[in-house]
Amino acid sequence: MRYKFALSTTSILLLCCLFSSADAQDRSQPKTVAVRAARMLDVISGQLVSNPVILIRGETISFVGNESAIPADAEVIDLGTATILPGLIDCHTHIMARIPDGPNGYVVNLATKSQAFRALEGAANARATLHAGFTSIRDVESEGAGYADVALRDAVNQGLVEGPRMQVATRGIAAVGQYYPFGVSPDLNDFPTGAEMVSGVEDARRVARAQIGQGADLIKVYADWDSPTLTVEELRVVIEEAHKQGRKVAAHATTPEGIRNALEAGADSIEHATFADESSLKLMKQKGAFLVTTKAAYMEMAKTSSDAGTREHGRRAIENARRILPMAHSMGVKIASGFDPASEGEHGKNAREIVVLNELGLSAIDSIRAATVNAAELMGWSKKIGSLETGKYADLIAVSGDPLSDVSELQHVKFVMKGGVVIRNELTSHPRTEHESSQ
Repeated sequence: MRYKFALSTTSILLLCCLFSSADAQDRSQPKTVAVRAARMLDVISGQLVSNPVILIRGETISFVGNESAIPADAEVIDLGTATILPGLIDCHTHIMARIPDGPNGYVVNLATKSQAFRALEGAANARATLHAGFTSIRDVESEGAGYADVALRDAVNQGLVEGPRMQVATRGIAAVGQYYPFGVSPDLNDFPTGAEMVSGVEDARRVARAQIGQGADLIKVYADWDSPTLTVEELRVVIEEAHKQGRKVAAHATTPEGIRNALEAGADSIEHATFADESSLKLMKQKGAFLVTTKAAYMEMAKTSSDAGTREHGRRAIENARRILPMAHSMGVKIASGFDPASEGEHGKNAREIVVLNELGLSAIDSIRAATVNAAELMGWSKKIGSLETGKYADLIAVSGDPLSDVSELQHVKFVMKGGVVIRNELTSHPRTEHESSQ
């Protein structure tokens, strides 16, 4: 009798262990989430897909198709009549920058804010950017905030703060005396600078190595200002060091000579290309370099600056952009969108750049591609982001209307998901199960 009881107890314990193990295994498997809507923009084909369903397990997309594929136990997020797109990408941000207005705003910013405060500003800017539908960004220099962008990137990756996926350029590299701040008293020897200033080939090499060592995902160089600054030799050693470590180099270049110097040295992208000419574009195509646009900033400058000279500079830049952007596209130059925000009010308005690209001659789909598939390619993340495909991160957004008919819809994003996590949803009050949605 006692022997039978022992067997019974053992059997019960064994069954409990089996059920517990199965339950634990079940809990360890990520649930399936199904996102559906009236339309989805396939940014690769440029076509709208009707009644799409995107299945998500964990952080990634497991299936893109129609409603017949929704598992019975899936959690369904029904976005109604909305249009789904991949999460947007900004390839030219300054996420650490909240520069005050006024002619001395840059100096005041450097002189009055601690690195800790700059990092907190960056966190607020990152959140605004993510909520606007930009799930990935390329931050092209911290504007005097040192390596705070590395800390912010890592904090986002660890889930400590809310923000987009980030690639960061840390301090940036400029020629001595050729970047902000200008006009500071020469008696202030240790006054902070917006970029790390170098003079000479070995100095440039040392700084590039140091920035990579401190966590830079890419390097930012200033090939010109009002005229060319860093020499081809200085640029070349920076780019050589970056490429050896698998990093790309973004070159601020606004003049034909500055663009040529940067490309001859091996830069991967030309930022701004403000006064590029046809020969500049031909060299970009030949070298396989990206053109990162930043035209919305010039549009704003031309319209609202209180300084007549600045307004004229903006007007000339936009006039040239109307000519070179369609030309660049027809030549096959790769174009990536970059908004270049630097003030508190600009962060989170990154989609303005996509609208301006459309206004300056690119089609709606090509303007959107500049902030999705093209941008992902520039970042080297084409296998992870940029389009809605199986195996990629579940980074997606939704808007109420049709962005191919009105690209400004992207300035009014209603739904944001990053890595399978809903960040923002103004289209439905709560996720529904498949059972509820069928009632």
